Amino acid sequence: MDRLDELHVFIAILDAGSMASAARKLGRSPAAVTRMLSTLETRAGARLFERSTRRLTPTETGLRLAEQARRLLADYDAALQPPGAGTPRGLLRLTAPTAFGRRHVAPVVTRFLALHPDIQVDLTLSDRNVDLIEEGIDAALRIGALANLSLVARRLGEVRRVTVASPGYLDRRGTPLVPADLAGHELIMSTAVRSVAEWRFRADGREHVVRYSPRLRMNDVEAMLGAARDGFGIARALSYQVEPDLRAGMLRRLLVDYEPEPAPVHLVMPSSRHMAPRLRAFVDFAVREFAALDVIR
Repeated sequence: MDRLDELHVFIAILDAGSMASAARKLGRSPAAVTRMLSTLETRAGARLFERSTRRLTPTETGLRLAEQARRLLADYDAALQPPGAGTPRGLLRLTAPTAFGRRHVAPVVTRFLALHPDIQVDLTLSDRNVDLIEEGIDAALRIGALANLSLVARRLGEVRRVTVASPGYLDRRGTPLVPADLAGHELIMSTAVRSVAEWRFRADGREHVVRYSPRLRMNDVEAMLGAARDGFGIARALSYQVEPDLRAGMLRRLLVDYEPEPAPVHLVMPSSRHMAPRLRAFVDFAVREFAALDVIR
């Protein structure tokens, strides 16, 4: 039995979430897929999945094997390329936050694909912190401090959390000059960011927390900014989210001298060792492309 094929089937099961789905994807019988997984678990000397009636969940041993298997299969694919061809090929699985991905990552991906006709990309936009190894993701764009320090990261830039309001609102209610002035204003809160009614500012090199009672709470940033554009009140968002409205004059940036420290933007990957040519090509391209974006400087 081809042991590389065992790994290929194992990764298909992991990505599909069930042996039946993996069998359909691979064009094989469920019994054949089940036998190959059983053989691989015997060879590994441990269970690779915890079985339930609805889904297979990888064990720690399964996750470790998945990381090594993806590298091995990527190396195998690269080795089959003709000598000197230098043409990256194959499928890249990427993920990014929804709003940032829609505005900035998707255009980078399409420009990348225009240069690499033998590469396919599966881009998932989600604000969920995706487990790269468990879900078979090659690279993810992350905004903010990295929680998993085992990931390999390439810094792309940074974004700021900015306070904004419409010119009409400021003409009617006045412009806050210091964070304490917000107490006399209508405030709009995004519950998509945090559930605690507070904003953080920096003054004199120290962080200050301002707690408040918002008039309006929303779980969608675009809806929140729409209310701010309509003149309802003052809102807060990341710089890339409000950049089009600031440029168009529909919103104004407030309390610039009190903004908190910027949040880093990274492209993260499970490992840089044995990186597939297609992933290396995308990382190098993305670093160059994002360096030209003012919204993350």
